Amino acid sequence: MQHIIIGVDPHKLAATIEVLDEHERVLGSGRFTTDRAGYAAMRRYAKAWPERTWAVEGANGAGRPLAQRLLEAGERVLDVPAKLAARVRLFDTGQGRKSDALDAHSIAVVAVRTTGLRVLQVDGDLEALRILSDRRDALSRRRVQIVDRLQALLAELLPGQAKKDTTTGQAKAMLASVR
Repeated sequence: MQHIIIGVDPHKLAATIEVLDEHERVLGSGRFTTDRAGYAAMRRYAKAWPERTWAVEGANGAGRPLAQRLLEAGERVLDVPAKLAARVRLFDTGQGRKSDALDAHSIAVVAVRTTGLRVLQVDGDLEALRILSDRRDALSRRRVQIVDRLQALLAELLPGQAKKDTTTGQAKAMLASVR
């Protein structure tokens, strides 16, 4: 049975795929949205090839949501670095022009030709750390927004009196003096 590589060029709203065999023959291609319906359609399309490996460009960046969905569905997923895909596209076409279809093709070609690409695995501890880190970043952004709003309010209520490095105690005292 032949082994199939599905090259994926992921974007925020859509993913373009190209299916290659081990001899780099194109067996299929498609463009799917990244919502649930598009993801389900992409999986149905790929079911035609039981021995398949997904090659996702930037599986820790733009391709991360799709790669995680595929991993949780039990698929084998490889991470293809964007630089490798760009080199293959440049050498295969002779020019640096980009399109989603060319990107998906070059990603699949990299996966066929290159041994030692990183095979992704579900890592629960890493996911928990990412969730905590994202939450901390969101809280930090919210705190900065609140401090900026407070600074703007103080500047409106007390023109010329509010400093940029006002502490919370100083801000409280200033607000108490406003009638």
